[in-house]
Amino acid sequence: MVKKKKIAGKSDLKNSIAELFGDNPNKKFNYKQVAAELGVEKKKGRRRIESLLFEMRDSGFISEVTAGRFKLLARSSYITGVVDMTASGAAYIVPDDGAEDIFVSQSNLNNALNGDRVKVLQYARPKRRQLEGEVVEIVKRSRELFVGVLEVSDNFAFLVADSKVIMKDIFIPREKLKDGKDGQKAVARIVEWPGKAKNPVGEVVDVLGDTGDNEAEMHAILAEFNLPYTYPQKVVEAADKIAETIPDEEIKKRVDFRDIPTFTIDPADAKDFDDALSVKSVEGGNYQVGVHIADVTWYVKPDSVIDKEGYERATSVYLVDRVVPMLPERLSNLLCSLRPGEDKLCFSVVFELTPEGDIVSSQVARTIINSDRRFAYEEAQKVIETREGDYSEELTALNSIAQKLRAKRYNRGAISFERIEVEFDIDEKGKPLGVKFRESKEANKLIEEFMLLANKRVAELVGKNEISKTKQNSAPTFVYRIHDLPDPDKYDSFTSFVRKFGLEAEPSGKESVSQAINRLLEDVKGRKEQNIIETLAIRTMAKAIYSTHNIGHYGLAFKHYSHFTSPIRRYPDMMVHRLLERYMEGKKSVSADEYEAMCEHCSDMEQRSVDAERASIKYKQVEFLKDHQGESFEGVISGVSQWGIYVELIDNKCEGMVSMRDLDDDFYQFDEENYRITGRNSGKVYQLGDPLKIKVAAANLEKRQLDFVIDYD
Repeated sequence: MVKKKKIAGKSDLKNSIAELFGDNPNKKFNYKQVAAELGVEKKKGRRRIESLLFEMRDSGFISEVTAGRFKLLARSSYITGVVDMTASGAAYIVPDDGAEDIFVSQSNLNNALNGDRVKVLQYARPKRRQLEGEVVEIVKRSRELFVGVLEVSDNFAFLVADSKVIMKDIFIPREKLKDGKDGQKAVARIVEWPGKAKNPVGEVVDVLGDTGDNEAEMHAILAEFNLPYTYPQKVVEAADKIAETIPDEEIKKRVDFRDIPTFTIDPADAKDFDDALSVKSVEGGNYQVGVHIADVTWYVKPDSVIDKEGYERATSVYLVDRVVPMLPERLSNLLCSLRPGEDKLCFSVVFELTPEGDIVSSQVARTIINSDRRFAYEEAQKVIETREGDYSEELTALNSIAQKLRAKRYNRGAISFERIEVEFDIDEKGKPLGVKFRESKEANKLIEEFMLLANKRVAELVGKNEISKTKQNSAPTFVYRIHDLPDPDKYDSFTSFVRKFGLEAEPSGKESVSQAINRLLEDVKGRKEQNIIETLAIRTMAKAIYSTHNIGHYGLAFKHYSHFTSPIRRYPDMMVHRLLERYMEGKKSVSADEYEAMCEHCSDMEQRSVDAERASIKYKQVEFLKDHQGESFEGVISGVSQWGIYVELIDNKCEGMVSMRDLDDDFYQFDEENYRITGRNSGKVYQLGDPLKIKVAAANLEKRQLDFVIDYD
């Protein structure tokens, strides 16, 4: 029996009827019996029930067994899944159990939004038709906060959010505006969404500032991706209470590296130094190389307010003009940062290496270091190139070993992706003044190789069950960084495409796929289509994620790989530090299910961070080209869709779209398989990788959208 309750709107009543039939799958009801079960006594309400019963019969949820009597239709069931909204406002529910997607019309979504986890009443499948259903419960909202532009009138206001996030404007009572003004960017929370209401009711939680203001726009991007842009005061206060002085008793427990030449190499504007290298010669012409990583978990205790906040964030976020740190700045830039001339606690992997890069021995230890020198990449590069300056002997030796390590990785099948990275010259107000390209040189690659070496060794210690104090027969639960094989169908399409440029991605002879990709990437260097082909090659790859299920890292050609070297900016590295310490002490394995859920959260937050970074770059690209409307640029077709062709400009790597509607010299048809559009009458082809001269037609900052037209002059 369904508990009698006051039922408000049609949606609530329909859900209650569905629940009644679901709880009584073998029972037959007429509308009077349903009304009695639900406590609906008024004539109007009973007539509404009668109407809904016939509506639910027509949708396939119940069957009319005799005139006016209904029964749950066989095979109807409830599932839970995630809403994947379409542009029309309808949605597909992706079931948690991996079963077939279920279509839900806009009218049956019952205010569910994209990304929400919902409970769906799955109707019995009509013959040869898509599975359909209706949302009966929102289990968990994908987001609580929405960012948009305020439209304020005399008596009320609306927050107009991105339609891809929520298709309805949020109604804001005047008293809930928090002094927000018309046209300002703001963040709002939905507080109520009555079943019959067209719009949700919300309240402003933060006014970001005027549209177009750099600070407001960057905060809006963070809010759009459900990423924090401020720190809770209680977390900052907790960080402020942590002592800066390292206790003598802690120092005595540690391996002391303070007398060994040690330095950091980072970007010139970096403030959080996660890692340092120490190096000294040992007997036999070998080198002792220490990879020293900030011991963040000595300061951040499990389940503390700082730890909980760090887990929720899971990563530092790198926007085009700022870093939003995972940990409070007192930790990330002061206590944990391996700043020169200061004693610092580290978790270290120490190797004895031959000049050829072979590992003679390795150990993992808690250490204390004192960095002698802070190098910017450019400074270290100059020393490597000239062999003159501070620690030239040490840097030269490390660079030589790093080159050998890299060559061995490539011989094992590691893939050599070296994408061109774009940086903006930005003034004090955040306005982009120009574009420059970031180049990865030997100093960058030196650091990369030793970080890879440490990450690999830590993963091997646990994954191969080499930690001597563990009493287990099998490897304990651990956090791995995994990367799956390329999708075969995507790779076949990719190989067909590159042949159009006289290139070959299919392995020949004894080549592996990864070796074939490396050969292709080498062949395409310096050609106009280099960036496009590199981009497409990356798209054939699976995404690297965190998991307790180790399948290896395909792109690096490592059977065991983890993230150990950046605990200031990545929570999985903190998890790895804690697990490593636990197993070194001989404690039992942690729960695989619990840690897999944590890995999924960290992977999700990492992707959000990447999406936010891309959005911030796109915003600056649009802002930069806004001052160049009407000007011509040389570009390369970087994407093709049914809506038009995307063009990446050669001078600045900004990307915009030439809309299909602006190609008015012919009717063009989209050829998805061959990455091109073709004129139906003229046969003219625009294909991915083709050079194209365009003019900047429009730059829409609000949509972060660049519109190009072809320059026929």
